[in-house]
Amino acid sequence: MAERSFVEEVKKLRLGAGEVFRGEGILAVTKALLESGVAYVAGYQGAPISHLMDVLADAQDILGEYGIRFENSASEATAAATLAASVNYPLRGAVTFKSTVGTNVASDALANLASGGVTGGALIVVGEDYGEGSSIMQERSHAFAMKSQIWLLDPRPNLPSIVDAVKHGFALSEASHTPVMLQLRIRACHVHGEFVAGDNRAPAFTLKDAMENPKRDVSRIVLPPASFVHEQEKVRDRWPAAVRYIEEHGLNEFFGEGTSDIGIIVQGGSYNTLVRVLERLGMADVYGNSRVPLYVMNVAYPVVDSEVLRFCEGKRAVLMVEEGQPNFIEQNIALLLRQAGLPAALHGKDLLPMAGEYTAAELLKGARAFLERYGELQPVTPPPLAVQAPKVIPLKALNDSVQGRPPGFCTGCPERPIFTAMKLVERELGPHHVSADIGCHLFSILPPFNLGNTTMGYGLGAAGAAAFNVPAPAGDGPLPSRPAPPRGAASEASVGAVRSKRAISVMGDGGFWHNGLTSGIANAVFNRSDNLTIVVDNNYTSATGGQDILSSTANNPTRSTGHAIEAAVRGVGVKWVRTMRNTYDLAGMRDALREALTTQSKGPKVLIAQSECMLNKQRREKPLQRKAVAEGKRVVRERFGIDSDTCTGDHSCIRLSGCPSLSIKPNPDPLRTDPVATVLDSCVGCGLCGEVAHAAVLCPSFYRAQIVSNPSRWDRLRQRLRSAVISHLQRRGARARERYAF
Repeated sequence: MAERSFVEEVKKLRLGAGEVFRGEGILAVTKALLESGVAYVAGYQGAPISHLMDVLADAQDILGEYGIRFENSASEATAAATLAASVNYPLRGAVTFKSTVGTNVASDALANLASGGVTGGALIVVGEDYGEGSSIMQERSHAFAMKSQIWLLDPRPNLPSIVDAVKHGFALSEASHTPVMLQLRIRACHVHGEFVAGDNRAPAFTLKDAMENPKRDVSRIVLPPASFVHEQEKVRDRWPAAVRYIEEHGLNEFFGEGTSDIGIIVQGGSYNTLVRVLERLGMADVYGNSRVPLYVMNVAYPVVDSEVLRFCEGKRAVLMVEEGQPNFIEQNIALLLRQAGLPAALHGKDLLPMAGEYTAAELLKGARAFLERYGELQPVTPPPLAVQAPKVIPLKALNDSVQGRPPGFCTGCPERPIFTAMKLVERELGPHHVSADIGCHLFSILPPFNLGNTTMGYGLGAAGAAAFNVPAPAGDGPLPSRPAPPRGAASEASVGAVRSKRAISVMGDGGFWHNGLTSGIANAVFNRSDNLTIVVDNNYTSATGGQDILSSTANNPTRSTGHAIEAAVRGVGVKWVRTMRNTYDLAGMRDALREALTTQSKGPKVLIAQSECMLNKQRREKPLQRKAVAEGKRVVRERFGIDSDTCTGDHSCIRLSGCPSLSIKPNPDPLRTDPVATVLDSCVGCGLCGEVAHAAVLCPSFYRAQIVSNPSRWDRLRQRLRSAVISHLQRRGARARERYAF
């Protein structure tokens, strides 16, 4: 169940020539693929192009009408290898995945694809997840494009430019027999706009044609000595062919030529921000007409030498706006100017930040410094005193007025009790080395859990703990489990009693199927690991938008689901496997973890913790509940609360849970100053807070309430009886207090 449905939006994909297409950037990419005569599309979901996969999944009826094959790939490497169909046949194919982690996973396939070259157009749509909105390490795709000689498109972030980039990407790939990367930044993926649509086209050469007429070209297979020839082809034939296409079709753009003797070179993806900055500085109007010459590199790689030299000819200075580090383009242009003997001074990272996203604020500082240095900024004359604007009272920085809050699990997340149980076991057995993994469960490294020592990549949690595989000396295995120490007792006492520990690794079900089964579990079996791997199975690749995977329980009409993780784990040789089918059973989770860490059984241990992602569960159940209520049916919802008179105010429930619906409020007892815990209206009734109170032997202040919509007669009668009994007891208690008050 994907995070968002595009069933209604995909209807726009049927628009024909001359009609105006309005929508989001990702939808525009899909429409451009259809208009390009693509034969197959594959990919792996991930920000910021997750929705592209969702759009394609919702548009399968339209894709089928044109004979287009869509594959939801098991990994980025799978997606990249799919482009092998374009090596020998004139088949246009596209794949998509998140960068830069996606290109890293797919690097082997992409390097081989770039070496042998392609016959049909091969387009790699890369979601450039860089900057303040990123969820990964801060790296760029540019280095990979340079390494493997893959041409890199970075179009201006508006729908017409993005659509043109898709179409030209296929043509450029075919003209130079080279795969092409189309880099889409976060804002480009979600920008809204319009463009004039064209007709959708079925592929001229189909997959069926290729299968019935197989073609084999040994010179395209990456095997010496052909691979040595490929390297020469890249530089001798493919690069010049790409440059010719770029020049002839004007993929890079020039604006404001002849308006000044200084200029700015900018990557297409940063164009909107730059033009906005120039407008703020009075050097451009709101329509983007610039008083400073601009050279917009919609093709970030390769650099077209002739265009750069033409732009820099006769200029005093040029500013290179290149986001990120290293400054590949700036170095390339500096070399070009030096070799050509042009006197233009080149600026870039000396005026702009060395690394990080070029937000409007950062770009404004750099552009102002550049323009002021060369006398291009007009002095701003203050208005007369009589019409001066009123004094503006400066606002406090957000850091001073808003409490910082780290990211964390959603309300009711089924992964929270897993890490609560780990903290409870930690009180008994002491801390363990925890190898974390990519996914929602990575939030466990932050408060209140503070678990996790490293994370090395998607599905690599178990592999990250591979070195911690020290066999215990004979007769020195883990001790049997012991009861939990009393509250307040020092945990060091129990730590010293354990003679050896096992490392713990964590991975999600998405990471498990991505590569965790082989790189982690099978590797642990092969190397006779004695550690514990926890597989968090919430039914979806939740962190990327809730897409189905092999082990999803949903009945997906176009995919094969329902394949148990436990069966796969046992299939590669793991003997000790436990499946917890309800992670909210905190006591059960705690006991299973304790058993895995203290059992005398040797070999890798795998604990599969299952419960459906709460976000997806709410997306599915809330519409059904609203419909049932509207139809007059009886609907029961559970909520939890805290009795303020019973709450002790130690807030252990919050420290062991961290649920966003748990908060504090003033103590109603005037003799007690400590605030008491409270449950907010955002509660979804998962029950973890009550489980924590029970399993951790905390105060019995939690209660469960049922909210009944359209109650039956029996419900109303029970409520009246309860109210009567409670009122009677309250009156009796009040009389007792009055009797003992004197």
